[in-house]
Amino acid sequence: MGTLRMRMNWKEQIQKERKTLIFNRKTLVDFVFIFIGVLIQAFAMRLFLVPAYLVSGGISGAAQLIHHVSDFPIGLMIFIGNVPLFFLGWRYLGGLKFALRTALAIILFSFFTDFLVLFIPAEGVTNDLVLNSIYGGLMYGLGLGLVYKGKGTSGGSDILGRILNHRFGISISSSYLITDSIVVLMGGFVFDWERALYGLAVIYVSGLAAEIIFEGRAVYRTAMIITYKPDEITRHILEMLERGVTLLQGKGAYTGEDRTVLYTVITQSEIPQLKDIVNETDPLAFMVIGQAHEALGEGFRPIKEQN
Repeated sequence: MGTLRMRMNWKEQIQKERKTLIFNRKTLVDFVFIFIGVLIQAFAMRLFLVPAYLVSGGISGAAQLIHHVSDFPIGLMIFIGNVPLFFLGWRYLGGLKFALRTALAIILFSFFTDFLVLFIPAEGVTNDLVLNSIYGGLMYGLGLGLVYKGKGTSGGSDILGRILNHRFGISISSSYLITDSIVVLMGGFVFDWERALYGLAVIYVSGLAAEIIFEGRAVYRTAMIITYKPDEITRHILEMLERGVTLLQGKGAYTGEDRTVLYTVITQSEIPQLKDIVNETDPLAFMVIGQAHEALGEGFRPIKEQN
């Protein structure tokens, strides 16, 4: 009975998800992001990473190592290696909606990686390892970020990185460093340790680039202010920074005094102004400034754009 019920629930889930896969303008935009993103990734591989023997980590990096010792096509190995991870991502990152976009990304990335070899010289653009690391990492990360914008991944450790980011709140750059380091270290045995060290730099640069493209350049800060002059500070924040303020009621554990706690979200560039406001209004105030992962709603990006 339990197995039968699970099968029925699974079928109901699939039918429900199919109803949401109607092709519309938003879906088309997602596919365009994915197409451009994987094309840029393939160019990064063929122009900078493969010619310099720089392992980019994940399935694509493992495919480079296999290609070096067996001469199997890199794109074909990327496709084969992504099959089990694809089903893992289907389970944890959005069902059919994820599967459709990620399948498209994996197929296109595998195809372009092998197709571009017909037009790009085997030696790439430059022999300089530093330039190959920087530009290869930036291009690869730019492509990843665009694929993420299209609500998919290009497979491999991208799937594991997205799971860590989605489930545990680990930043994209840290996720890549965790999931790709083992493959890069293997590259040290196959190629040399200097290239392995540059490979770690490629992963970090590509992770930062992907994070900027996917999450935006703005860095948001949260501020909690405990003050005896909440009304004055609130007025200054509303008028000078044009940011909203939430008033919370608190009580000091040591003094037992009732205090008003102000909570606000600002951008990083507004921190000096907020400090001046608090310092000039109530020098005895206590303020804690933290970093927000994302800010959605009035005054920031609309929530509906993130659905």
